[in-house]
Amino acid sequence: MRNLSIAIMCLLIAGCSSTAGTAVLGGTVGAVGAGGGYELHLKSQKNRVEEDFKAGRIDKREYEIRKDQIARDSLLQ
Repeated sequence: MRNLSIAIMCLLIAGCSSTAGTAVLGGTVGAVGAGGGYELHLKSQKNRVEEDFKAGRIDKREYEIRKDQIARDSLLQ
């Protein structure tokens, strides 16, 4: 995550001097924001699956299947 922050800062410094750089910067920031939102959604789903398992609404097999599915969908494995 630190490397990503450094890369974004470099893009901010270098990219603001030109129109093309600004467009690339905007696209990069948008992609990072979308990726972050997606990971936040997956974390919410993981929490919901864990709550369902602890409450007894799903069995161990279903819990493992859903947890594995969420892990495969994650960008940050």
